[in-house]
Amino acid sequence: MGEDADQARKSIGARRNPDSADAILDAAEAVLVEAGYSGFSIEAVARRARAGKPTIYRWWPSKAALLFDVYQRLKRVDNPDTGNLEDDLVGFLKNLFSHWHETSSGSVFRSLIAEAQSDATVAAVLVEYTKGRHAHTAQMIERAKARGEVAADVDSTLVADLVASFAWTHLLTNRLDEDEATLRRAVGYVLKGIAADDAGSVNTAAARRRRRRVIGRTTK
Repeated sequence: MGEDADQARKSIGARRNPDSADAILDAAEAVLVEAGYSGFSIEAVARRARAGKPTIYRWWPSKAALLFDVYQRLKRVDNPDTGNLEDDLVGFLKNLFSHWHETSSGSVFRSLIAEAQSDATVAAVLVEYTKGRHAHTAQMIERAKARGEVAADVDSTLVADLVASFAWTHLLTNRLDEDEATLRRAVGYVLKGIAADDAGSVNTAAARRRRRRVIGRTTK
């Protein structure tokens, strides 16, 4: 029945037939909701979608690749454009935390991160997905550069990594209920740094202490 169903869906080889792909993704999402990550399999998706496993594997070479597509399909997190970088990043984190907390996407992504630690295929898919997401987040930094909020030589992708690291840590430790004040404080640390307010005075005092140590050694 599987291959006949594939023909009925007019599979077009390595290129995805939109109707067939949507049916498979619908089935994958349903299996995930009903059976959870541990019960998710290509076989279960094929049965649910009435599609052949070869077709699924042609379009998604692994379970991880299919799950990442399901995750992206579930994800409804926009990058705000308020005209202020701090508000953009706080809004982004609020949306992301709420989405992870209120839908199954948080547990899916947490499971994929965990599996990536022991499965090179999953790790490779995670790396490619992360590049795309961080580039998307970096757009907020680039917009801020254009407004003059951020120095021109700031590495936007590195800033996006710092924001993602904060988000992933909270996802993996199940701390997705942070209030806005905490998120704003974290974003403030990223944007303003953690140097003392009077960094010049601090550096001068440190230099004086070093000179005193040198002088003390030379006079002994």
